[in-house]
Amino acid sequence: MSHPVAEEHDYEPIPGLPGRLPDGERIVWQGRPENQLFARHVMKSRWLLGYFAVLMLWAVVAALYDGRTIGSIIFSVSVLALLGAVLIGLCELYALSVKKTTLYTITNRRIVMRIGSALSVTLNIPFAQIAAVNRTDFENGTGTLTVQLKDEQRFSWLVLWPHARPWRFAEPEPALRCIPEIDKATEALLTQLSNFSPMTSANRTERPSHGDTNRPELAAG
Repeated sequence: MSHPVAEEHDYEPIPGLPGRLPDGERIVWQGRPENQLFARHVMKSRWLLGYFAVLMLWAVVAALYDGRTIGSIIFSVSVLALLGAVLIGLCELYALSVKKTTLYTITNRRIVMRIGSALSVTLNIPFAQIAAVNRTDFENGTGTLTVQLKDEQRFSWLVLWPHARPWRFAEPEPALRCIPEIDKATEALLTQLSNFSPMTSANRTERPSHGDTNRPELAAG
């Protein structure tokens, strides 16, 4: 089980949770987004860098074609470079803020997402509401887990963002984004989902059959 440093959650009885866990519930994994990965894949900082590089190149070509002076060209390129640096810096700062204020928790009964840089929000996703799990892999063993919910359980895309699967506006899917050690998170979630039974949360002793075809499946993103 991963034990990330709790930065914005030190005041809580259990970091990342609104209160103490009920009897029989336990944490099996906790994690938070990796800020550099978040800036690159969510905030598209590399796309911004490429965009401003193209703008600067175009400014040089256009200025030479117009016969402008070297000083004028340097000034135009410097302005574009400064603007690009500011925007990319803001993306990096926001990514760092997301890392400090986000904590994903997987227990043996649910997923809890403590999110929100300006206004903290806690989302509870009981296993009974999960239809499928989708995984997207990045470099160095990192990745994102997204959760497809059943029809009766939906969150607003605006509430979820940026912790939502991209381009799923009509049916938003919560996402544990840009987390390190994606294999550990995946194993923890799928193991608990496969062992979960709604009757268990009602303090029953029966266990689900291994042949249960209604349990969530993992799909590659």
